[in-house]
Amino acid sequence: MNPQEVNAPPPSAIPPAPPGKPPRRSRWVGSLLALLLVGLVGGAAWYLIQRANGESSGGPGFPGGGRPMVTVGDAVVRKAELPVIIDALGTVIPATTVTLRPQVSGMLTQVLFTEGQMVKKGQLLAQIDPRPFEQALMQAQGTRQRDEAQLENARLTLERYRTLLSQDSIARQDVDTQAALVKQLEGTVMTDKAQEGTARLNLDYTRITAPASGRIGLRTVDAGNYVTSGDTAGLATITQVAPIDVQFSVPQDRVADIQAAQGAADALAVTALDRTRKAELDKGRFSTLDNQVDTTTGTVKAKARFENAAGALFPNQFVNVQLLLRNVPALVVPVTAVRTGANGDYVYVINEDRTVSLRKVKRGQATVGLMAITEGLKEGERVVTEGGDRLQDGMAVQLPGAQAARAPRAGASGPRGERGEGGQRRQRPPQNP
Repeated sequence: MNPQEVNAPPPSAIPPAPPGKPPRRSRWVGSLLALLLVGLVGGAAWYLIQRANGESSGGPGFPGGGRPMVTVGDAVVRKAELPVIIDALGTVIPATTVTLRPQVSGMLTQVLFTEGQMVKKGQLLAQIDPRPFEQALMQAQGTRQRDEAQLENARLTLERYRTLLSQDSIARQDVDTQAALVKQLEGTVMTDKAQEGTARLNLDYTRITAPASGRIGLRTVDAGNYVTSGDTAGLATITQVAPIDVQFSVPQDRVADIQAAQGAADALAVTALDRTRKAELDKGRFSTLDNQVDTTTGTVKAKARFENAAGALFPNQFVNVQLLLRNVPALVVPVTAVRTGANGDYVYVINEDRTVSLRKVKRGQATVGLMAITEGLKEGERVVTEGGDRLQDGMAVQLPGAQAARAPRAGASGPRGERGEGGQRRQRPPQNP
């Protein structure tokens, strides 16, 4: 018998472990298993997130050094005729503006026009009471006829005096006096004719006619009122609206370009747009430049004429003007493709392997949607137009067309079946051996 076994206490003498307190070794094992479980769950979650990002970027992985693939818009560098345009803000002004003012004073008896109607040159628009002017004309005619009779009698007397003078029967002084009387009566008759013409002209002025064709405005005087020749307000205003002019200002630095373009072309085309620059109102031709520069604004006034057959241009209307100087051939890209950085303008060029390269360019003439590139690109190259703010040099990109082509593969289930509508698996039909 072992001496240690002899001295060992009996099993009943060993005190039991306190209830509710597991052994220390069991607690360490449980903590270790919990940490391992959390690590496995976190790793699985990280893997699933990275895989989901890779699939959403167009591929199962992260090409380009571990970065997700970016979907971008693209465009092809092409040759085009780029218009050289001067944009300006203009005001529509009538080609002719006339205020109807009475030339004589009198009672307005008739108003023969409707407010806003189109009138023609020479059309009768209003009538002043003509009776006083008819009486004045008759009086002038009577005075002229009386003086003409006196002149005729004085001429006959002068002829008799000259006959008697040739017979030495009358003094020369009497002949000279009669000749002077004839001259005086001739002047009186001429004055009478002028007064008769004035009376006839005043009678014609009682008929107020349109001095020009155009649209007549609101009338300021009604029939029955006494009008005077010094009335500044007049009866109404006529504005010629077809054709019509547009006045605008151009920078003084572009005057030389306009003059050169005028020498190269018969007439420069001008387009009038509305305030939103979306609707085209009319097309016209450039007329002329002013003869001096406005020193306060550094601009020169210009004028263009429009036929305005549809009546879209209205006097004193504000419009946007586009003056086309010429068309120049150039390599063009969308305006959104060109970006500006610390080192100047640049674009992202899409390579054959679907990676992008940052390339510096020099911009030229630009329109609303296109921009000319004078240096840095070649015809046929593809550039990024959308999504460039998320790119860096050398990154891989996904084009919208390629992404759409890969979309039908997302629901495929391999050789075992296909996904139908609603995500349900659809079995393939059996094949003949």
